[in-house]
Amino acid sequence: MPLSAQDVKNALATVQDPDLHKDLVTLNMVKDVSVDGDAVSTVIELTTPACPMKDKIRGDIEAAIRAKGEETGNPVASIEVEFTADVRSPNEKTRDRGTPLPNVKHVIAIGAGKGGVGKSTVAVNVAVGLAKLGAKVGLLDGDIYGPSMTTMLGLEDIQPTARGNILHPFEVHGIKAMTIGKLVERDKALIWRGPMAHGAFKQLATQTDWGQLDYLIVDLPPGTGDVPLTLSQLLPLTGAVIVCTPQQVAQDDARRAVRMFQQLGVAVLGVVENMSYFIGDDGKEYDIFGRGGAEMLAQTMNLPYLGGIPINMDLRANSDAGTPLENWNSIPTLGEDIDRVCKNLASQISIATMSGQYVQPTLSVS
Repeated sequence: MPLSAQDVKNALATVQDPDLHKDLVTLNMVKDVSVDGDAVSTVIELTTPACPMKDKIRGDIEAAIRAKGEETGNPVASIEVEFTADVRSPNEKTRDRGTPLPNVKHVIAIGAGKGGVGKSTVAVNVAVGLAKLGAKVGLLDGDIYGPSMTTMLGLEDIQPTARGNILHPFEVHGIKAMTIGKLVERDKALIWRGPMAHGAFKQLATQTDWGQLDYLIVDLPPGTGDVPLTLSQLLPLTGAVIVCTPQQVAQDDARRAVRMFQQLGVAVLGVVENMSYFIGDDGKEYDIFGRGGAEMLAQTMNLPYLGGIPINMDLRANSDAGTPLENWNSIPTLGEDIDRVCKNLASQISIATMSGQYVQPTLSVS
């Protein structure tokens, strides 16, 4: 007699999600089980399409089912594991009110307490990196006063298009992108007060035809001003990532950015240390800014540390040339560093999704 569907479910109840530390049945991730003689198939619903532990989960599932077959005297010849992803938007899980972007599953803010720490560089490479992992990704250049995506994505010769008042995103490097830098004169200074910045950001976010997205990465202006507040009250944020360089003065400002998001009710998914160190021509690593400062900040604030990205001349050159995919081709270790950040971020998104941390933030001052 072959295994029963219940036997398979009992086996799956012994398989734990590596990030959430609960079994697949308890987490309601087992969506279907089918047994045809000595062939077993199952459908597992992940919390993010870019789940970095997918291969481990598959291996654990196959081992558990084969062990159950041996235990019951019904060996299994073949096992098929199909993965899907929970594609419900955050507001469907937590509240009845609508979202301006119903087809966007997760909105991730990339912020920093101060300028010059490489926030936009991290935003671009996280977006491209998540897309390389198989997700559908959009990138919104929310740095209204200093948009840089025109250069970093190589958009100089691409003209914006629209259908009525709906903007078409630029589809480059495997992602969809929108920046105000392509909607104003290249050298024009945007001397805007808060309401004008609010209106411009809202238009870019809600009047772009993003289509179906797993992640919308939003590159915020540095600091704790109007645009982060507008974003947090306009869209249901999954969470925020803080970019920081190692030195103490950057940590001080990053701490304020963390507190801002916490005050707005937005989960901080983790900290990235940019310009972590420099590898010289002699092969030695030089801690120019004091390596490990951002990791220490994450530890003291009880936040996840997503990883560090070193100072790299190829990264700078590829950013200036608008060719971010070359970061995975020029120096393998650079691509590995970026992938590590992306996979750790995907894991934190999974944890936030399962713990139901989505809220529509409000600002209270005390």
